[in-house]
Amino acid sequence: MPQSIDYHAILPELILSGTILLVLVADAFLPARRRWFAMPLSLVGVIATLVATLTLLGDERSTFDGHFVIDNFAITFKLFFLSAAIIVLALSLRYIREGGFYQGEYYFLLLTSFLGCLLMPSSRDLLMLFIALELVSAPGFLMAAFRKSDIRSNEAGLKFFLIGVLSAAVMLFGMSLIYGVTGGETGLSEIAAALAGLEGGELTLAYAAILFVVVGFAFKVSAFPFQFWAPDTYEGAPVPVAAFLAVASKAAGFAGLLQLMFVAFIGQHEFWVPIFAFLSIGTMTIGNLVALQQSQIVRLLAYSGIAQAGYILLPFALVTDDAASNDIAFSAAVAYILIYGVMNLGAFAVVTAVARRHPRVNITDFAGLWRTAPVLAVGMTMFMVSLAGVPPTGGFWAKILIFRAAIERGGDLGIWLAVAMLINSVVSIYYYFLVPRQMLFKDPERDERLPVPVLVTAVVGLAMVALLAIFVVPNPFAEIADLSVLAPLALGG
Repeated sequence: MPQSIDYHAILPELILSGTILLVLVADAFLPARRRWFAMPLSLVGVIATLVATLTLLGDERSTFDGHFVIDNFAITFKLFFLSAAIIVLALSLRYIREGGFYQGEYYFLLLTSFLGCLLMPSSRDLLMLFIALELVSAPGFLMAAFRKSDIRSNEAGLKFFLIGVLSAAVMLFGMSLIYGVTGGETGLSEIAAALAGLEGGELTLAYAAILFVVVGFAFKVSAFPFQFWAPDTYEGAPVPVAAFLAVASKAAGFAGLLQLMFVAFIGQHEFWVPIFAFLSIGTMTIGNLVALQQSQIVRLLAYSGIAQAGYILLPFALVTDDAASNDIAFSAAVAYILIYGVMNLGAFAVVTAVARRHPRVNITDFAGLWRTAPVLAVGMTMFMVSLAGVPPTGGFWAKILIFRAAIERGGDLGIWLAVAMLINSVVSIYYYFLVPRQMLFKDPERDERLPVPVLVTAVVGLAMVALLAIFVVPNPFAEIADLSVLAPLALGG
């Protein structure tokens, strides 16, 4: 029987797919001096996709036999990814144009990765989750190595490719075991129901499968002990690509992981909660301790991103039999991902501007930025303070929400996780404040004004306003995270 497809539900993905093809075709016919036109063409397509997504607000739809779903969770992440796409495109225009890169191919690959990001939060099927995640990752392998004449970029692309392929293989092996022990189920809800009836050897095999899937995703989100690829990849990649990998690609991994653990594997939480407790504490600790030793800003932001991933992993370790407690943990993770995206994209926007004068972008290259580019200095100070979780910024509320979830969960585990997060947050203050110290209290190498592209200034300004607004009026933002909770999260639901 022919399957009915809800085209309104997949309209954003259709528009972005059309834009990808249009960019590819347009690049083939544009003269070399007009190749930069691929960026405004991409931007128009992303904005049209954003408008299409907004038309789905308040709707609950599904298509492809319920394997593609539109709900508050999906719409929240789609809006986040499309906003990130607009910002990365804004950062890319001058950087890619002036760097002599293949512009059409770059925007084609970038939009393809964002298409995977859009698919991820709507995918309620193992196969679709895997395809979406690889659609995010595969173009990233090429974009990381886009500076072909730079050996560090070649190394970045190769490392990212090898680790990406390894993680995909491990994850797919775990998914194949899940498919086998559940009798051929791929839908997340159906998997949850099938796993609930397993016992004995089959249950042990299911535990092994869950472990493989978690390990695969741990590679994707650069969690300890699988984080070693991230710093070299970020440093070697073009700065806008590093921004994409640090924010959108990582958030896509977490969007998939949230669906798997809180829907498909929720009944087995007693097995995987200790694993996530280990991953969380190890990731935040290693990220912060190694960040203390960094002298290059992109590497510092890479290790910062590893530490931040540890904070996001913490709510996974808070899952219990209590649905209300699970809701709090889930919404805290979503809120942290969204706020992390704002402050990290803002920081990378400043790095993009500084890289035009100092391609290596060492921390010392930020010396005296207060005099050469005051807006960037104020913005970078706010982003570093926010990443540290210090008021008056949105990052403060992000950490408070995670901390509250740990305390409300209670028990020894919740308390110890809260203490670990608090200690790590204090440690991180040292390296986050190194950058403001350079900008405000050191003399610049030269007193010339730093030329800053208008689009980069706009990104920095918007990110600052957003972080201040979240701090001053946190309730609307927290409500968005609460509305994004996947239901049902109770055991046996």
